[in-house]
Amino acid sequence: VQLQASGGGLVQPGGSLSVSCAASGRTFSHANMGWFRQAPGKEREFVAAISRSGRITYYEDSVKGRFTISRDNAKNTVDLRMNSLKLEDTAVYYCAADQRTGLPGTTQYDYNYWGQGTQVTVSS
Repeated sequence: VQLQASGGGLVQPGGSLSVSCAASGRTFSHANMGWFRQAPGKEREFVAAISRSGRITYYEDSVKGRFTISRDNAKNTVDLRMNSLKLEDTAVYYCAADQRTGLPGTTQYDYNYWGQGTQVTVSS
């Protein structure tokens, strides 16, 4: 699976932004998908994950109620809609594929394919 993230940018606090990940390869629908982020000087952290079918989603506590992960298996895409953005959401956002069986992972060690990252900057 090859992953290409896009859609990052600059947004003011309280604003909204979506990032998208396009996957190549026939195994996309067989993979759980996740979004992670890494801020300068910090470790990469889990943001959200979605199951193969899209029926199960997980979120990191600080983004619950503000971020929504979704996927379209016909288009091989997974999106992250981010609302009510805060300064602390500034980071490089990465999409990743988890090809293990079972529920989506919530740590970076569960994912074996990664996109290149897209910068999201929240600033006034």
